[in-house]
Amino acid sequence: MRITRDLGGGHAWTLHEGLLGDGRRVFVKKGAGAAAGVLESEAAGLRWLAEPRAVAVPEVLAAEGGTLVLEWIDTAPATAAAAERFGRDLAALHAAGAGAFGAPWPGYIAELPMDNDTAPDWPSFYVSRRVLPFVRLARDRGALPARDVSLVEEACDRVAEVAGPPEPPSRIHGDLWSGNLLWSRGGEAVLVDPAAHGGHRETDLAMLALFGAPRLDTILGAYREAAPLAEGWRERVPLHQLHPLAVHVCLFGEAYRGSLLTAAGDVLAM
Repeated sequence: MRITRDLGGGHAWTLHEGLLGDGRRVFVKKGAGAAAGVLESEAAGLRWLAEPRAVAVPEVLAAEGGTLVLEWIDTAPATAAAAERFGRDLAALHAAGAGAFGAPWPGYIAELPMDNDTAPDWPSFYVSRRVLPFVRLARDRGALPARDVSLVEEACDRVAEVAGPPEPPSRIHGDLWSGNLLWSRGGEAVLVDPAAHGGHRETDLAMLALFGAPRLDTILGAYREAAPLAEGWRERVPLHQLHPLAVHVCLFGEAYRGSLLTAAGDVLAM
């Protein structure tokens, strides 16, 4: 493989375009030390998401020695047809399910370690593996004062009560903000950079809403036709956004503190 172009950096790794000996273009991530574990986790998640053949993901061509090599995706603007197809495909991915809430490989979101150990139900998994570890990390980094941590902890105490009807583990992307959703020239959505695990399907939908995925109404409409959501799902969006907002406070500090506290307040008001 030959690196043909540097594409900048992200978190603890560098990004490149490469060319294989057979002429195929590839996307390359390189990271040393702890970043190598992040790339291995990403590869495991991509392979797992690819198993049901429900949603497109880039093929993992290599993942070793701190280098991740992926199929290159040529992108294009999102169309209504592609968004409708993605809504149905995402429903199929979620329906493929998972063996438990969690995953059998070490988890990461950005460069932050994420506990993928399983839990018996989604509320306990979400609180103990997703929200509280990052809220407390943000406190330890000086980004959240104790009173803010207490507010989110109060919201966590309500998760089991407000989570809606119990659902089996869904096969979810886990970090499905708009930047991790590519629109290919072939007219389909391609999922990248997963924090994949067995989770709650509403988590992926809430992530799509957090930073405004293109044609979100079309995606959600097609999803709901294929797999109706439990009553109250819209009101539960802030609940599912607690985790990504806590992660963003860890990574970027004060800028996301207000959004996290607003989401916690919304959960307390349910």
